[in-house]
Amino acid sequence: MAWDKTRPVPWQRLIRDWLLYVGIMTAIFLVAFRDRISAGLVTGLLISGPLFVVIGAVLAKLGYQRKSLRDLRSQTAGRAVAPQRGAVVGSGSRTRPAPTKRTSTGPSRRPTSKRKR
Repeated sequence: MAWDKTRPVPWQRLIRDWLLYVGIMTAIFLVAFRDRISAGLVTGLLISGPLFVVIGAVLAKLGYQRKSLRDLRSQTAGRAVAPQRGAVVGSGSRTRPAPTKRTSTGPSRRPTSKRKR
């Protein structure tokens, strides 16, 4: 997709996602590096914020929209209902395809090859 300056950027969502990431990574760092927490780890987490937000904004302008959990749940619920409807309506309406050379239609009609010496 092309850049579109009229596409909205979900700033609140980007910042909220980054804050969630920072919280989880801080907890992991506290558990994994109890005795060795350095300024480099904290600096890396803080630098990741602007990078995450800028890259997310560029992707939003290019047309990328990450689905929310609500969208994923409704999509999954829709898929669970669709096969039930399709099975009732579409049962028996499909005919068997015509046999071809590649499908087995009974005993083989190919001539047997002679044994190589």
